[in-house]
Amino acid sequence: MVVGSGRGAAFILLAAGAASNLTPALARAQVAPTVPPATDPGGLDPSAPLDPMTDIGVAWPDMNAPDAVADPTDPAARPVTAGATDDLATLRRYSVALSGMDSVEEANALRDKFDEQSALVEGEGKPVNAAQIDRRARADSELLAELLRADGYYDAEVEPQIDTAGGSVAVTLAATPGERYRFAGVELPGLDGAASDRDDLRAAFAVKAGDPVVAEKVIAAGIALQVELGQRGFATANIGEQDIVIDHEAREARLVLPVTPGPVAKFGSISVSGRPPFSARHVGNIARFKRGDRFDQADVDDLRRALVATGLVSSVEVRQVPIDAGRTIDLAVKLEPAPMRTIAGELGYGTGEGIRAEASWQHRNFFNPEGALTLRAVAGTQEQLASATVRRNNFGRRDRAIYAVASASHIDRDAYEAKTLSLAAGLERQSNFIFQKRWTWSIGAELVASDERDTIVATAEERRRTFFIGALPASLTYDGSDNLLDPTRGFRLGGRLSPELSLQGGASGYAKAQVDASAYQPVSDRLVIAGRVRVGQILGAGRDDIAPSRRFYAGGGGSVRGYGYQALGPRDADNNPIGGKSLAEFAVEGRFRLGNFGIVPFFDGGTLSSKAKPDFKGWQFGAGVGARYYSSFGPIRIDVGTPFNRQPGDSRIAVTVSLGQAF
Repeated sequence: MVVGSGRGAAFILLAAGAASNLTPALARAQVAPTVPPATDPGGLDPSAPLDPMTDIGVAWPDMNAPDAVADPTDPAARPVTAGATDDLATLRRYSVALSGMDSVEEANALRDKFDEQSALVEGEGKPVNAAQIDRRARADSELLAELLRADGYYDAEVEPQIDTAGGSVAVTLAATPGERYRFAGVELPGLDGAASDRDDLRAAFAVKAGDPVVAEKVIAAGIALQVELGQRGFATANIGEQDIVIDHEAREARLVLPVTPGPVAKFGSISVSGRPPFSARHVGNIARFKRGDRFDQADVDDLRRALVATGLVSSVEVRQVPIDAGRTIDLAVKLEPAPMRTIAGELGYGTGEGIRAEASWQHRNFFNPEGALTLRAVAGTQEQLASATVRRNNFGRRDRAIYAVASASHIDRDAYEAKTLSLAAGLERQSNFIFQKRWTWSIGAELVASDERDTIVATAEERRRTFFIGALPASLTYDGSDNLLDPTRGFRLGGRLSPELSLQGGASGYAKAQVDASAYQPVSDRLVIAGRVRVGQILGAGRDDIAPSRRFYAGGGGSVRGYGYQALGPRDADNNPIGGKSLAEFAVEGRFRLGNFGIVPFFDGGTLSSKAKPDFKGWQFGAGVGARYYSSFGPIRIDVGTPFNRQPGDSRIAVTVSLGQAF
């Protein structure tokens, strides 16, 4: 309730309200005619004179009197200026200015609010007639006055002025803000019931005595207090209706906001209804709280978002059920299902890779709960693949997944040809678009049988060998960037280690390690400088003892742009890449964005060696420019580069088309 008053205006408002309620009854009493008792029971006397009319308190107009002349001092009875309506039909452009705002605190913010809502500002520079200008000026005067009052200037007045001198129209809204009202007192009765949390809760309500009477800040403080109560365990807390009494004579206000904290609550049990048929145990695994933990509304909101993030739920209703006088809060979760099946497709092209088309079908709850089955196929000029993946998300706890993959593939590159059967399984913690994680990791196991063709470097003869490989890959990544697909600041650092045992005419053991780092720094609102570094090594075996498909390669859209896919590094007598045991790469690019489009000049470099350590003397460089289209699901990129150290067989131009930034 807000009472605008002088020292005694609260009584005046109440009295006025009472008078208005009584007026209809008084009026009815005045106009009800008094009927004399009948003396002739047989009927009325038609010759009897009429009774005089009752005085209803309104004077009859004198039809012979001259027309009334409007009072020129009444602003409502005249246009804003005489000149503003001299020619109503002429279309004119006008300018808008505000005056008298120098004494207003935070004037720039108030001007921004005015500009967002102003009819004058919206139509500035467009031809309109005088009546439109006059109407907009009056409406915007009211708007500016309301904004000033909402900002604590309760005595504010705004007068529109229109100057048509010289044929131009200048509209000025002349403001007289007056003194800014401030709170003489702010009381939160009942907050003492929060005991040790009282001071922190009071601090959450940021309005205090001496602050200006700003409506937005009072509303924001009330919301902040409600949030803080929920986060501190007061699940049944209630905030009453605020009472603000404004004293116009003293130019101050008093705020009273009653608070009933209630008891500090703990989480109780979880019940689940609706579809998909998640169990209460599975929902409990997703929650970041356990039964008996102190209630926190933020944890309830987080659970709701996490359930939607599964992709199996379209909406979630979480109803809080207080028990034990509000000391325990049970959660009743009701789920509404989302579509559980997805068909996806992807089409890409890369120099050295050729055309590549991919299609997949997925049922995200083939095994309840969250057991997804994905069937995937790749058809390309150099790659064909079929695979089936079973994956269970939120396995045992939040954000953890277990998976198993079976695949059959055929790859025919310049470097090698491989026909491969693979079985892999693992446990991982991965990031997603809704909950981007700082730390992610994976551990797994892999069994591979691969029939591969490559070239004997010494004799240039082709050979075909069959490899049986067992691997235990593991990875750990820190992501300090601000976006998964389009980072603009921060950095990423990740490492991967895979101990492997290869059986081919004997046993050969080795370890494959790789470290990737990238950083992103905004220079302006439109330009981001990004860079990355990659270093890799294979230790414990010679290059020929390692299957061609397990070696390091460099070149292409995800490596050194300007070169074809896997085209960097040493080659055999037929000029085909042979891969290596170590590599080092870097890339630097400037991401310049204009609306939904972007231009990205880049400079990349890399070196690939058959030795265990990278050859930092054998750098090969490439440069070029890319185009980006920033869609709702991530940037689509086209990179066109050229090699600086072109070898025989290398194209002068290499093109990459894909989704997402290069790194």
